[in-house]
Amino acid sequence: MPEKVVTRFAPSPTGYLHVGGGRTALFNWLWARCKGGTFILRIEDTDLKRNTPTAAKQVMQDLRWLGIEWDEGPEVGGPNGPYLQSERIDIYDRYVRQLLDAGKAYYCFETSEELDALRAQAEAQKKGFVYPRPQRFPSEQDVAKARADGKPVTVRFALPMDKPLVVEDVIRGRVSFHPAELGGDFIITKSDGFPTYNFACVVDDHHMKITHVIRGQEHLMNTPGQKALWEAMFPGRPTPQYAHMSVTISDTGGKLSKRERPQTLRTAIEKMPNVDIEKLAQVGGITADELKSFLKAQTTPDIPMIEAMAEHLGVRLPEINIVDFFHSGYLPETLVNFLALLGWNPGDQREILTVEELIRSFDLTRLTKSNSLFDRKKLLAFNTEHLRIEPPEKVLKHFKAYLAEIGSPVLKADDATLSRILQLCEGARTFEDVERKSAFVFVEDDQIEFEDKAVQKVLFKDHALEILGEVRGKLAERDPLTEHGIEEMLRGLAEQRQVGLGKVAQPLRVALCGTTISLPIFDSVSMLGKERALRRIDLTLQRFEATGQGQAE
Repeated sequence: MPEKVVTRFAPSPTGYLHVGGGRTALFNWLWARCKGGTFILRIEDTDLKRNTPTAAKQVMQDLRWLGIEWDEGPEVGGPNGPYLQSERIDIYDRYVRQLLDAGKAYYCFETSEELDALRAQAEAQKKGFVYPRPQRFPSEQDVAKARADGKPVTVRFALPMDKPLVVEDVIRGRVSFHPAELGGDFIITKSDGFPTYNFACVVDDHHMKITHVIRGQEHLMNTPGQKALWEAMFPGRPTPQYAHMSVTISDTGGKLSKRERPQTLRTAIEKMPNVDIEKLAQVGGITADELKSFLKAQTTPDIPMIEAMAEHLGVRLPEINIVDFFHSGYLPETLVNFLALLGWNPGDQREILTVEELIRSFDLTRLTKSNSLFDRKKLLAFNTEHLRIEPPEKVLKHFKAYLAEIGSPVLKADDATLSRILQLCEGARTFEDVERKSAFVFVEDDQIEFEDKAVQKVLFKDHALEILGEVRGKLAERDPLTEHGIEEMLRGLAEQRQVGLGKVAQPLRVALCGTTISLPIFDSVSMLGKERALRRIDLTLQRFEATGQGQAE
């Protein structure tokens, strides 16, 4: 019988789930589902300085939004737990002791300053740094003395230095490394007693019976050391198959990075005249000095602070983390489809695929070496198509979740009204577009905010307020009020005045919505109802008639 496929996604809880991490999770999940195997979620939380309390929860929430459910892991359980590395310290300690006793690892006591000096010395000699292995490994007595003297105690793996380290990669073929490329013996236990990533993941991959490690290309340099550790601890047992995915390039240039959001804000502020630094810092919950440091690219505030300042300034930040796409109104099915095609293809010309089709088609041999482009225009096109083809009940469910997340007044509507809104917005690119077009219906009549641009270009031109007054009179005469009747009235008035329909409809749209973007005008009036529509027209005329053809208030 062939070996059962077991894959894993092992994020560090140091922040939101980046789209690159989302792609890694997706590929591992697709391969497990394609082969009827097991997908494990493991939280690698041994970096105490960088962990954030809510990050693990957010990662799990983002994965579930994408539809990626794990068979084993936090909140699910399984036979190979615990699934948080911080709860597996006793397991790691046993293997460290095994390596120490076998002379395959040893203690060391250098401070960070001493290590920096060694690296500087190698650089001065124009040599690559290789940690100098001691002729005699320190004893337990040496360890006790070092601790008594207040020195840091770490453990290093004695990396075999006598032959190349070879990695067989599903995507890249055979890749050979000289041990010196890895810097020689590397730390497996830090001075705080916690294991390093390179050590803990090897122990866990063995214990959890991982058969395939599918991850980003940036991890390729970690693999030879991990493979050497595996062979030292589990001789004779086959290592997982490795597949290192290609890099995803941003459409703005360079690797798709979390730094794009803060950099976008920084660039926007630099181009803005007379920004109130004190006020902006207050909005972001930081000091003015911290904001100045950020503008000099010396420090970066946390993402929620970046987002608060961007919203205050009206700066649109690029979506980088999975949650950003949720907040921007994308369907999860869209993102899954789009991410799957970054460095993989189904072997034919198809681009729009359902999750079920992705699972059936997925094959590791079709992963490509070449970099992939994160084309946001293509992503929008994908989302437009998925909004069209996904089952209406699924789209409605996602729409309601989006409205709840952003606190939209549209959520006041019942399911029948929301479904009607979605139908009226056929061809919309995102839920953000749908919400923007429909929010006016659910705002109090006297709370409509008028866009200055819409007022100047529509209400203050071509006798628009006069036409609006005529529309008001004809609308008041209509009973009952129907979409067909509204259309007939507006077209009749346009013909009577010998103008295009837009010259009649747009002033009405601005009066009802405060902007030139809304649901179809006939449906907009119908959804508001006669009484509310007339009230909004009256409020508009009262506000702007006195200003004549001048500037809006």
